[in-house]
Amino acid sequence: MSVAVPRIGIIGWPVSHSRSPLIHNHWLAEAGRPGQYERWPIDPADDFAAALRRMAEDGFIGANVTIPHKENAFHAMDELDAAAQTLGAVNTIAFQDGRLIGHNTDGAGFIAGLDEAEADHAWRHHPVLLLGAGGAARAIIVALAAAGVPEIRLLNRTRARAEALQGLSDKVSVHEWDDRAALSEGCHLLVNTTSLGMQGAAPLDMPLVGLAPRAMVSDIVYTPLKTDLLARAQAAGLVAVDGLGMLLHQAALAFEIWFGLRPHVSADLRDRLVADLTT
Repeated sequence: MSVAVPRIGIIGWPVSHSRSPLIHNHWLAEAGRPGQYERWPIDPADDFAAALRRMAEDGFIGANVTIPHKENAFHAMDELDAAAQTLGAVNTIAFQDGRLIGHNTDGAGFIAGLDEAEADHAWRHHPVLLLGAGGAARAIIVALAAAGVPEIRLLNRTRARAEALQGLSDKVSVHEWDDRAALSEGCHLLVNTTSLGMQGAAPLDMPLVGLAPRAMVSDIVYTPLKTDLLARAQAAGLVAVDGLGMLLHQAALAFEIWFGLRPHVSADLRDRLVADLTT
């Protein structure tokens, strides 16, 4: 009798652009594990909980969740980890014995990406300047606070959206968007979570002269891989961190949840992703 191959996948709408199959199928092959990772689009008009039940019946043991379903997944879970509970959003689902277990690996993946880029960890002991107030900013705020940063200076073009995130940590202070250059003084980490600088979007006007020497500058997008912000950071002798670090490390944490094995984020895999992004 044949044994069913475990299925995992990425849930979203749309998901045709997702690089998650490339990442996870690489790790499955590397580990010699049976399994198949696939794209699984779910229309927002469909019954999300019913779609998850069908996935369980079809042999799925896990799934990643992307836009616009992270909050839908949160409400459909039987159990949540601490990060998902705090954020009100799920990016990783484990199907276990008929139960749906929700996790959120975004924040921890972001921190792991920083650690990979710079072993000094000086940013943990100094203020951080964070731009943007969307879902990614929420996850990063919680992760930065847990990592021990003393202050998170939060700015968003619409101040009210930033103020809505202030309750995530007593380390968050909200400021005016136009004061971003002055607020970079003394910061060892700048994080851009806005759409500014993305392909097809306006560039981010963010002076870097106030940042500490060898400060880290992180842009969580990866289209383009090297944004104008990161190019200017490199030219200024700062540590530029592109969006692939967060993408890869949050995926590694998800893989560990499903298989009990943390895969290696290798230069070979990163090169394959870069090649895929540029074709």
